[in-house]
Amino acid sequence: MGEAVRRAYKYRFYPLPEQAEQLSRTFGCIRKVYNLALDARTRAWAVDRQRTTYVQTSAWLTEWKRATELAFLNEVSAVPLQQTLRHLQSAFAAFWDKRARYPRFKSKRKSRASAEYTRSAFRWRDGRLTLAKMSAPLRIVWSRPLPEGAEPSTVTVSRDAAGRWFVSILVEDATVQRLPPVDAAVGVDAGITSLLTLSDGEKVTNPRHERGDRRKLARAQQALARKERSSRNRAKARLRVARIHARIADRRRDHMHKLTTRLVRENQTVVIEDLSVRNMLRNHRLARAISDAAWSNMRGMLEYKAVWYGRTVIAVDRWMPSSKTCSACGRINTAMPLNVRSWTCPGCAVRHDRDINAAKNILAAGLVER
Repeated sequence: MGEAVRRAYKYRFYPLPEQAEQLSRTFGCIRKVYNLALDARTRAWAVDRQRTTYVQTSAWLTEWKRATELAFLNEVSAVPLQQTLRHLQSAFAAFWDKRARYPRFKSKRKSRASAEYTRSAFRWRDGRLTLAKMSAPLRIVWSRPLPEGAEPSTVTVSRDAAGRWFVSILVEDATVQRLPPVDAAVGVDAGITSLLTLSDGEKVTNPRHERGDRRKLARAQQALARKERSSRNRAKARLRVARIHARIADRRRDHMHKLTTRLVRENQTVVIEDLSVRNMLRNHRLARAISDAAWSNMRGMLEYKAVWYGRTVIAVDRWMPSSKTCSACGRINTAMPLNVRSWTCPGCAVRHDRDINAAKNILAAGLVER
C-alpha cells in the first residue's frame, strides 16, 4: 500500500453576517499585502538588482503591521497573510524558471477572493470547523463525507463572482488507491465538434455548455450594460451575469471530471497533444468554442488522476502532423484544410476519418516516447 494521497474536498458553506464581514476583510488584507510585497520586490530588483525572498517579505509584513496607516492588517488572522507571501514566492519561482509570466498585482474586481489557513489558524473538532478570529464554526453543507478519520492540514475559504462561499479542506485520503494495471492505451485528439476523439474510434460529443446558456447570458450582459455605473442595480445585474457563468462552469467541470476519470480508469496509458491553448485563443473565430471545450482543464485532471491511480499520461509534440499523416502507411500529406473531415491516402488507398486518424497517430507517437 502506497502513501496516502493529499486530496482537497470542496463544500459550499453559508457564513453568518459577522463571519462574512471578517472573511471579506481578510480577503482585502490579503490583496493589500500581496500587492505591497510585489511592489517592494519589484523596486528592490529595479533599483538594487536584489532578488528578495519570502523571509525578507515576512519581515516587511511585520513592519507594515506596525505602521499606523496599515494597522487594519492586525484585525485579521496573520496566517493567511503569511500564506499569500508564500504564494508570491511561488509565483516568482515559476517566473525565474520560465514557467509563467511576471507576477501581476491583484485587483479588487478580477482577483480570486480566497484565504488559506494552515493548522495553527483553525480548529477541527467533531466534524466542525472554526477559523481563527471567529467564535462560531462554519455552517458547511456536507455534500459528501470526508474520509474516515481524516484530519485537515490546510483549509482554503473562497467566494466566487456569483457570491457563493466555498471551503476547500485538504486531507490525506487513504481511500485513493492505485488501480490494477491494464494493457489498454488510448490516444486522444481534442476537438470542437467532438470534444474528444479516441484512437479506438469513439467520439465524445461536445456538450457545448456555454452555447446552451448563450441567449440567457447575452440578455443578462445587455441588462448589465444599461445600468448606471456604481449603482446598486448594476451590482445586482453583475451578480446575475456571474451566476450564469457559474452555472456553465459547474456543468463543464462536472462533465470533465466524469470523462477524465473514465479515461484514466480504463487505460494504463493516455496519450494527448501538448496543445498551446493560450496561442490558439488568439484565433477570434474559434476562441469562444476553444474556451468552452476547456482542454487545459482536461489535461490537468488527467495528469493528477493518473498520479493517484498509477497510470501514465504522455503529451506528444504539438507540431506533429497527426491529421496529415496516414496511420496505416505513414505517408504525410502536404496540406489538410480544416474543412476536410475525411480523406483517402494516396499511398495505400485507406479511407480515414480525420479525427480518428489523428488520435491513432497521437497514440503511436506516445508509445514510441514511452
